[in-house]
This record gives sequence, C-alpha cells and structure tokens, in this order.
Amino acid sequence: MTTVLVVDDERRIAEIARDYLRHAGFEVILAADGRDALARARADRPDLVVLDLGLPEIDGLDVAKTLRRESDVPIIMLTARVDESDRLIGLGVGADDYISKPFSPRELVARVQAVLRRTRGGSQGDVIRVGDLTIDVHRLTVVRGSTPIDLTATELQLFATMARYPGRIFTRTQLLDAVAGDDSEAFERAIDAHVKNIRRKLERDSRKPRYLLTVYGVGYKVADQ
Repeated sequence: MTTVLVVDDERRIAEIARDYLRHAGFEVILAADGRDALARARADRPDLVVLDLGLPEIDGLDVAKTLRRESDVPIIMLTARVDESDRLIGLGVGADDYISKPFSPRELVARVQAVLRRTRGGSQGDVIRVGDLTIDVHRLTVVRGSTPIDLTATELQLFATMARYPGRIFTRTQLLDAVAGDDSEAFERAIDAHVKNIRRKLERDSRKPRYLLTVYGVGYKVADQ
C-alpha cells in the first residue's frame, strides 16, 4: 500500500487529511513537528510527504532540505502563506507541489494522486539521451556515465518533456500543463524555479547552460546535441 506522511502541527488539519487520504486508499502516518517528521521519514520511508511550512522544532523548509538531501521522496508543501515568493522558496528547496491553506481535502487527495502519477509515470524502456546524459523515465533516473544525478520527479518529468523533442521551444504554459495538468493554483514562475534547480544539478556551469537553454521572451528548450 502507498504510504503518505502528513506533517502538520494543527491536529485537526492533520486528522482531516489522514481521513480523506485513507478513504482514497493510502496508508497515512502523522507527524506534528519537524523533528518527528524526519524521524518518521527515515524509519517508515513513505512514498510521499505532505509537509506544512510552519512547524515547531524544525521549520518545514529545513525539513524539506534535509529530506531532499537524503532521498527523492516527492514533497507537497502546505502553508498559510500566500505570497508567490513563499511558493517559489518551497519549490526552490525541491518540493514537487504546493497547496495554500485553507484547502479542500479532496484537492489534497487529487494533488497527492497527481504527484504520485508523475513519480511513477513513464513506460518501460522509455530512455532518452541528451549529450552524455541518459534519462530513464520508467526508473525515474538521470545518469551522466555511471554517475546518478538526483532530480525530483517533477524536475525529471519537466526535463524529459523537453528532452524528447530537442531543439523544440516550450512556453512556460506548455511546460506547466505537462507537469501540473489541470492544477488551477500552479503558476508559471514555478517553471523558472524548477529550471533553476535542474540546471544546478545537471549543468557543469549553470550560468552557461549546455543542456537546458532559455529562449528569451518565449520559454525553454533542450539543446539539439
């Protein structure tokens, strides 16, 4: 059974999320602070983490940074903060999605299902090569030679979407549709945050990208190697 770790210090919100996710067929683990969240993530190895931004003990952003250093588990950030800059910060530390409070429990379930589909997406044998990089969409891996490169599921899907069509220019709206589907809360600057993360991980010099190029005023493309 797929396991979701829900981390929120507001007990009522955590319990509502737990009940709806369980009804949708997920096993759910709860944690009420950042320290407990890291302990449960390490012990139980959940398939996805729903993580509140404002937590006692250890802040949600610090929890996300630690989780991302230790694993590629998908992360959905929860927060009462509504500024776009806060959302970009969450995506910048490696979160796959973002939900603002208050939220509909049904929306949370839909977001969890969508992120897991992205995480497990791809057909067997779907291998893409870009220069010295090999993307295995089925296994959700990117390697340079024999060296693995840790992209989140969303980052990998974004890069693979463009890598399938080297030289083709994608607008931010097209890329948003590819990774967010019908998510009405998604925003185009999220693509810029993901691209920045991808370049930091893939490029030897992110200031002079070789693989993922900006087409100013339009969007992005993967270089035709």
